[in-house]
Parts: sequence; C-alpha cells; structure tokens
Amino acid sequence: MSTALIDNSLHAAIPRSGLLLPPETPLLAAGIAHSTFSVQGDARQSFRAWQERMSPVYDIQPASKQAEDTFDASLSRYTIDNLSLFDFRTGPNLAVRSLGRVSTESIRDISFSVYLAGPPGQFLGGKPHLDAAHMPQVPGILALDMDQPCTVRSFHGRILLLFVPRVLVERSFPDAASLHGRWIHATTPLTRLLLEHLVALRQQIVGVSKEQARQSFLTAVELLVAAFSRQAGLSGNGRAAVRAAVYGQVRRYVETNLHDPDLSPDSVLASLHLSRASVYRLFEHEGGLAAYIRNRRLRMAADELVRFPHMEVKDIAAGLGFNDASSFTRAFRRAFDIAPRELRDYAPLLQRGSEKRARFT
Repeated sequence: MSTALIDNSLHAAIPRSGLLLPPETPLLAAGIAHSTFSVQGDARQSFRAWQERMSPVYDIQPASKQAEDTFDASLSRYTIDNLSLFDFRTGPNLAVRSLGRVSTESIRDISFSVYLAGPPGQFLGGKPHLDAAHMPQVPGILALDMDQPCTVRSFHGRILLLFVPRVLVERSFPDAASLHGRWIHATTPLTRLLLEHLVALRQQIVGVSKEQARQSFLTAVELLVAAFSRQAGLSGNGRAAVRAAVYGQVRRYVETNLHDPDLSPDSVLASLHLSRASVYRLFEHEGGLAAYIRNRRLRMAADELVRFPHMEVKDIAAGLGFNDASSFTRAFRRAFDIAPRELRDYAPLLQRGSEKRARFT
C-alpha cells in the first residue's frame, strides 16, 4: 500500500514518518478502552467477517461487481467515555447507511474520516453511484452525519475515524446536519495543524493518562469544527458571526414550521426580513433554501413513517406540504432509493436487527 502524499507543501509541515503511524504494543491508562480486529486472505471469508464487524453502523458491500480474490482490513479502536477513535487499514468496499437504518437506530454522532494514505474515499450521497469521480489524492477529512443516509466508497488506504457526540459539534457549529458530505483538504495552515494534531492524538494515546488523552481528543474536535466552520464561512470575523446567526435563525424557523403548508423560501424571507441572495449563499451547500426545506420535509416524513405505522402515507405527506401522494412518493424514492410504503414495511425488521447488534463505537 502506497503512503505517498501528493501535496508537497504538507511534507514541510508534517514529517513523513509522522504519518506512517507504526504499530506499537498498547500500554493504555485505566479508562481508555481498546480493541483490535483484522481480516486477511480469501475474500469469501475475510470480507464476510469484515461485514459482520462493521454491521452495527454500516452495511459493507463489494466496491465493484467483480469481487477481489483477497480482502485485507484491520482496525484499532480507542474509546474514552463517549469519544471514539478508530485507526483503519482498509481494502476497497462500499460502506452504506440506508434510510431504513438511520430511521430505526439511535446513532446521531458526527463522524470525521481522516484519509492519511491511499486515495480519499468518495461520498456518494444517499445511495451507491459506482461511476463517481475520484477526488484529489491529498490528505483530507470527510464529515458525515450518522443521522442521515449515505454511501462512502473506500479504497486501499489508511484512515483515522473519529466519532464525536453531536452536542460537542453543535456547541460551535449549530447545524451539524449540514456537515454531511463536506470535505476539507490539507492546503491551509489550519488544516495542516489539524492533520498533525490528529496524527499525534493517535500516536500519543498510548502511554498518557485518560484525562490527557481526553483533552487531546477535545482539542481535535475544536480544530475540526473550526476548520469546517471556516470552510462554510461561519467563523473568522464579525461578518462571519452574522452569517452564522442568520444561518441558525433560518434553520430554526424551517424546523419549527415543517408542517406548515405555506412554508416556502418566500415565507421564510418575508417572516425573517432577509434578502434572497444572502440566504441562498448560506444554503448553497444544500442546493439552496428550497432544496433544504424539501429535504428536511422528506427526512421528517421518513421518521414519521416509522414512528406512526398506523397513519396513512398520504396523510403524513399532506401534513408536510406534499398535497399530491404520487409526487411525494416519486420525490421520496429519488431522495432515498426506497418507496415510503417499502420503508414502513421494512422498518420493523430493521428495528429488531438493531436491538441485537452491539454498538460499534
């Protein structure tokens, strides 16, 4: 497996040896939980074992229709209270969180995948798209909201994966859900510092006290949120503070009025006395305010289909502003690759399955 890094400027900031993360014998302080798992060899057995290990959070699928003859992967897990760090070496695969899973599970952490070696993963949205374009092969970080469906394609490489409680992220980034699918790359002083700290966290967790490791983890969270906030234009100066406040104001208004049939971009702008251009820029990552409202309504519909199994689908749709049942079904299927009635029928099976699985983190 290659550990070459294309971004030459990164070499000056972080020594190559600091990214290789050589294995060591864990000597961990009390209160730091640790476990390891690895598979190697014949893909018929090793891939199936990896699927089982990852099943509490992801459904692991082959990366292509032509299965590889061998599959090698390993992980080391370190957990401090409700904070978890994973060190992965992985082979090609698709990690899928379906709408059915996120609607029937209680995992709401924000995860940050730090791609140290090999090609970065591909965020494929809510369902697999096997022809997705490759991203630049430079160290980068992908943020995911575990409360939203997604598919991520991984290649041969080295990944540090952090699971962070949502409340920690939302102290500084109020709408953690909008982090879903965002990337940052190690091209600025802040992101290089962040990457160096994350590598050091992995190396230094062995041999330090629980409190020292926890503080280092919390510093990593602060740096992660700062980097993603800067990318989103929500930090750095007075204007950014205003943008962050307006962003939170719009988000809260939309969330409060999802069941109002008159909710629309125009009603939001009129009620909050905001300009269309400024609000669009804030929600550009979501495809604009109209797309944000529609996506939030569809996501709420998915939750209500599971929570209220005796309500008619058309009534749930109408309660969220979808007056035409067939249009709602088409929009739901486009968003989640499953029909509303199929999700409702499938949900009880998923709920029973999730009760049997131990939590991954």
